[in-house]
Amino acid sequence: MPGNQVLTRLVLLRHGQSIWNHEGRFTGWSDVALSARGETEAKQAGNILKQCGFTFDACFTSELKRAQHTLALIQSVMQLDQLKIYQDWRLNERHYGALEGLRRLEAVRKFGIWPILDCQLRSHATPPLLAAGDPRAPANQARYASIEHTSLPLAESLLQTLNRVQPLWQDIILPEIRQGKQLLIVSHKNLLKTLAMQLEELTSWQAIRLHIATGKPLCYDLNNQLKPIRRYYLTTPDNQSFRT
Repeated sequence: MPGNQVLTRLVLLRHGQSIWNHEGRFTGWSDVALSARGETEAKQAGNILKQCGFTFDACFTSELKRAQHTLALIQSVMQLDQLKIYQDWRLNERHYGALEGLRRLEAVRKFGIWPILDCQLRSHATPPLLAAGDPRAPANQARYASIEHTSLPLAESLLQTLNRVQPLWQDIILPEIRQGKQLLIVSHKNLLKTLAMQLEELTSWQAIRLHIATGKPLCYDLNNQLKPIRRYYLTTPDNQSFRT
């Protein structure tokens, strides 16, 4: 049937492990670097994409260096230095508010267990807010000076993250896909969950439970209605690229 024919392939990639992923800290919009393992994961992702014969018409990534560095390492491995890159703050990770920088046990000691569990298990629950004057607040950072301050979060639920990225998805990314362009989106766990939520028409509960591994290319084969025919992690025939 024509509706089951592949129009294009979209690849979503969560950045490689960051130093705060390794330390078990809430990260959000905090601009931390990749760990050594994360750099290896990014290079492995590039090798997998190259060995699977992928090329891209454009790539999208966030304003955070762990995603940008992951993409740069992939470009280097794939020899795609001239690739068109879109960087957009709306592809940033979910903002974890006052939890950012804290380990899980530290967060529980400071705020109690229920506020922590609530914001991780319910799509509409927001983490404890940053104070407006906190230097971690995006409105107080020079890189976001051109963004309307009322658009910048002090913390976000998963659904607020979805609402934040939706205009970029609807107005810029989807029109590129409709033209049959092959895109790579290098972003963050919760942000990618919101894209999967829209692609697969997942409920918020299904999206929360979705596991997205660091540094592993997640491919969607899309038909001409932009519906997924299948979703799968790319791998090489011998699986060697996933070893660390």
